[in-house]
Amino acid sequence: MNKIFLHNTLTGKKEEFKPINPDEIGIYSCGPTVYWNQHIGHMYAYVQWDSLVRSLKYLGYNTKWVMNLTDVGHLTGDNEGDADTGEDRMEKGATREGLSVWEIADKYIVQFQESLRMLNILSPDVLCRATEHIPEQIELIKKMEEHNFTYKTKTGLVFDTEKFPRYSEFAHLDLENQNAGSRVSVDVDKKKPWDFLLWITNQPNHIMKWESPWGVGFPGWHVECTAMSTKYLGETFDIHTGGKEHIPIHHTNEIAQGFGAFGHQTANYWLHNEWMLFDNKKISKSLGNSILVSDLQEKGFSPLSLRYLILTTHYKTGLNFTWESLSAVETAYSKLLENIANLKKEVTNADVSDKTILEKYQGEFRECLADDLNFAKSIGLLWQILKSTEIDSKTKLDLVLDFDKVLGLNLDNTDAFVIPENIQKLIDERDKARANKDFQSSDKIRQDIESQGFNVRDTDKGTTVTPR
Repeated sequence: MNKIFLHNTLTGKKEEFKPINPDEIGIYSCGPTVYWNQHIGHMYAYVQWDSLVRSLKYLGYNTKWVMNLTDVGHLTGDNEGDADTGEDRMEKGATREGLSVWEIADKYIVQFQESLRMLNILSPDVLCRATEHIPEQIELIKKMEEHNFTYKTKTGLVFDTEKFPRYSEFAHLDLENQNAGSRVSVDVDKKKPWDFLLWITNQPNHIMKWESPWGVGFPGWHVECTAMSTKYLGETFDIHTGGKEHIPIHHTNEIAQGFGAFGHQTANYWLHNEWMLFDNKKISKSLGNSILVSDLQEKGFSPLSLRYLILTTHYKTGLNFTWESLSAVETAYSKLLENIANLKKEVTNADVSDKTILEKYQGEFRECLADDLNFAKSIGLLWQILKSTEIDSKTKLDLVLDFDKVLGLNLDNTDAFVIPENIQKLIDERDKARANKDFQSSDKIRQDIESQGFNVRDTDKGTTVTPR
């Protein structure tokens, strides 16, 4: 097996990955808070971590991938640096739409899972809801209490960070000198502003609440991830992933909880992705640039073009999304499918791959993956193979389909790429209608094409279609 190197936030450097049990790598990914849609910025992370799982499988490991769904306890104050304040996001979503908190959760879990499907993201082995693991969260808090890592305030049960002297190390926090408004709590009973709630009891009107040893209430946001990751992966597991925004609060608190409950860290490797931006601006609903994967499809783009675009970047550098970059990648993705469709025509059942060339390029591909998930380099290698005049068609095809086990671009599905004669006729008719400024006919033909399973997009060269 290749030695794998990953950038570990815990140590601040790229280091060799040494699994606890080579027979099964345990991976936990922080999932969405299901109070609203997950936009393409959110999905950037899940493509990267899906590709991590695929890479480990390709490199010969079995994996167990666990992801949480936060459907209680994530308060809006974390936007200002204090996740213990503000309105519960689930209740905020319920108020916004006139639904129950349970209905909101169900609605946006479906939206998230549909986005996973469109981007060809593998379903995690365990997709667990916080509300279905309240007993586990209570038991975890009990352990911290037994080990004297907690104290009570009028707000609830609080984690005492003074009992964990290394609290600030993970995020390199200078806690004492942080500016006012940054992690400053409204709970004056806290010993330190950055002490955080494990169980909240002072909100009698909160809809989701449960009985506990500390009174009726609900868990703090950070508890669920430690409780569920250790339930399904054990007290110590291999990899924990998340966005860079999780480092200073959420994951710092998770690490503290692990020491409070078990006396040691839970994950050995912490991986964090940079953000996707939109025209160099943060993607957010307030800025009106919150695009969904389904929006891309409605605009005539294949969602897998977004996956391709994401894979041209490294998880540590993020991505600046523009419509121009997506359009360019869609063209590249279409050419890729066209190349593969042509290879399929050239290959016969009697053809046999060149084993030496196959092993050579598979080895290079493994090196790309093992070097901190260098997917951009692996895509470059893919194109190098396709353009080579020294590799036969059968070997090229086998290499492409082999690489796609990691890339997840559905490269074997080229049958739909060959445009049927009736669709091509509609394309020609539509281009003619647009040239004559007959936009009513043009729109009707677009609908006809889309109803037959194709995305439609207008370009300088006329109507282009890609399989949906």
